[in-house]
Amino acid sequence: MRRGLTGAMSAGKDARNKPTSTPSRGLGDTIAKFTKATGIDKVAKFAAKAVGAEDCGCDGRAETLNKAFPYKNK
Repeated sequence: MRRGLTGAMSAGKDARNKPTSTPSRGLGDTIAKFTKATGIDKVAKFAAKAVGAEDCGCDGRAETLNKAFPYKNK
């Protein structure tokens, strides 16, 4: 039996279509989710290690952006 790509997606087997477990608290969380989905976060971590930094600063930047641009909770 042959299964097409649309069959697998409609069956909910595509990991990219999973809903996130926690909603974004602000702009920082949204940007962090985008960078993770596109792989930019891995590039940033690799670049930080290449220049000798222990951390790329992504978590701190996300927290600062969340405080500066929070989403209103309904």
